[in-house]
Amino acid sequence: MKKYYTRACNFYYGDESIKKVKNKNSIPLNNNKFISFDTLEIITRDSKRKIHIKDISLENKELKKKIKKDLNLIKKKKLFKKLNFSNYPIFMGIINLTPDSFSDGGKYNKKNGGFDHAKYLIKKGCKIIDIGGESTRPGSKEVKKKIEWKRIKETLKKIKKLNNFISLDTRKSWIMEKGINYKVNLINDISGLNYDSNTINVLKKTNIPFVIHHIQGTPQTMQKNPKYKNVLLDIYDFFERKINEIRDKGIKHNNIILDPGIGFGKNLKHNIILIRNISLFHSLGFPIMLGLSRKKFIKDLSGNNDSKERLGGTISSGLYAMMQGVQIMRVHNINEVNQSIKVFKTLNFK
Repeated sequence: MKKYYTRACNFYYGDESIKKVKNKNSIPLNNNKFISFDTLEIITRDSKRKIHIKDISLENKELKKKIKKDLNLIKKKKLFKKLNFSNYPIFMGIINLTPDSFSDGGKYNKKNGGFDHAKYLIKKGCKIIDIGGESTRPGSKEVKKKIEWKRIKETLKKIKKLNNFISLDTRKSWIMEKGINYKVNLINDISGLNYDSNTINVLKKTNIPFVIHHIQGTPQTMQKNPKYKNVLLDIYDFFERKINEIRDKGIKHNNIILDPGIGFGKNLKHNIILIRNISLFHSLGFPIMLGLSRKKFIKDLSGNNDSKERLGGTISSGLYAMMQGVQIMRVHNINEVNQSIKVFKTLNFK
């Protein structure tokens, strides 16, 4: 049987959105009247077409049932303890306590560097602090668990006193358990929960929120000619399978975030397709997170206008993603990115 996918599109923002929602000419995304849409793209493996929300009733019975189900998830308000998705985007600030991360390796892993940077990130607007002790840049090698824990232990111990939402970036269940004992709030495993067979058991036992992240291959192999039949739909199907799998394992809570993994087993074309069509993943019913900050696709697109921090590309792609309702942005340059969002928001409200 043909499988249909539903992507919300043709978004409105700010005052224009409020007006259209009030007049019932658009549907609010996640019950947020500040961003809404009036068109759906109906996608299959061999076709795509757009329909206005007022024309849904003209579709056949099977498709109307599918659209209704997906719309319920798209409109669903995202409830997540300590995180308010009505005022999006939420910023996840990055603290790499490693000597070799692709952008800031060695910058914060000495003395109080990580703790001081955490305070700065929070001051400038980060609601989530993501701490990691293992680089997963393309070509990176695995770090032994005791070395990884040694890198992050002291900083975790200190920043829990800041009473902020803490995310632990690790693939290893042993690290997860130790981090949970240090009161972390979220597990961010770039392997898609596939690296360590004990991870699901830890998540079930502790009931902790987590990210389902997509990657093709491993950090060592992921950029060696990645291939997909259809990158957008293949990743959607991955998320759907993974959600069903964790439900079957007994994890019933909805405190789950989806991250399609820009740059993790994707070439430039794959990344562009994902960013352009990121709103498809709203129909899975969970918040979407994107890590666009300083990524290589910015270099590929900008050519001789590339820069060390790739701030322009980070901001422009971030604004594009925000206009498709992406709720969480994982960022390095929090002050500048937050500045751009504040200006953009102000210009869209009278």
